[in-house]
Amino acid sequence: MISLKSKKLKALAAGLMLTLAMGIVGCGGDAKDGKKAEKVNVGIVQLVEHEALDAANKGFVDGLASKGYKEGQNIAFDKQNAQADQSNLQNIAHRFVNNKVDLICAIATPAAQTVANVTSDIPIVATAVTDYKMAKLVKDNDKPGTNVTGTTDMNPVADQLDLLVKLVPNAKTIGVIYCSSEVNSQLQVEILKKAAAAKGITVKEATVSTVNDIQQAAHSLVGSVQAIYVPTDNVLASAIPTLISVTDEAKLPVICGEGAHVRAGGLATLGVDYYKLGFQAGEMAADILSGKAKPAEMAIQAQKKFKPVINMKSAAKIGLTVPEELLKDAEVIK
Repeated sequence: MISLKSKKLKALAAGLMLTLAMGIVGCGGDAKDGKKAEKVNVGIVQLVEHEALDAANKGFVDGLASKGYKEGQNIAFDKQNAQADQSNLQNIAHRFVNNKVDLICAIATPAAQTVANVTSDIPIVATAVTDYKMAKLVKDNDKPGTNVTGTTDMNPVADQLDLLVKLVPNAKTIGVIYCSSEVNSQLQVEILKKAAAAKGITVKEATVSTVNDIQQAAHSLVGSVQAIYVPTDNVLASAIPTLISVTDEAKLPVICGEGAHVRAGGLATLGVDYYKLGFQAGEMAADILSGKAKPAEMAIQAQKKFKPVINMKSAAKIGLTVPEELLKDAEVIK
């Protein structure tokens, strides 16, 4: 027969064990929303290495950290770069699926399309994608209806054209160089052509397949255009100095889709901030990982304010005078 004293000791021991267990749970890694954050695994696939996509990558990690998901504590990253190779993208996508990661971050449209074709179960948060619906990643940009959501790098093309006209008021024909296989670039060029037509400006296109085509494409426009526009195109972004080597010699201004292009030698932009876009995507990913939201119900987010970026070194090289009014609120590169 068990004594009363023995029963009391067992009850006391059970209570102590329960208290310790609760204390252990309470000391676990918590996300900022107060929900217990178990260690999660996130795969990051970046299409190619260049300044804009690198910034988006860093922003994504920082965005997650701002919500309590910190590397080395409660989250582990598998960071992969496809080096603009489709077979690499396929291998990386299958790697993530086979490893059963909890979420995938896809940086740039081709990367997002590849991983979306491989899995419809793992949540995908993309960034540096121009139009999710056009890329067939979602059913609707306001309510995706798929396992994909994220942030768009759609730049204000019509406003970029206005900036071009202020810098080159005599422009009657402008050139645009882009990769013919990038749907994000195709969309921007269509918007540019419509905006230009409304102003009585002709757009002359030159397409490339790889960085090796850029120099020839640029030369094909020299002599027939007064300025060149470059959209947020990954092939062009990888080799802006190659383009600028031609346009500087021809004294042609280059208006760009984002700030990294300008810092690499372009003349001006109303800059898309890829770090901020990546950061927003990271915050969205945190909400998915913590169970607050589902990709299918998260509207695609976009940058709302665009700051002018003007490269005065480039202006000097081509002999262009930048109107003072444009410099007031701009990021000026000297």
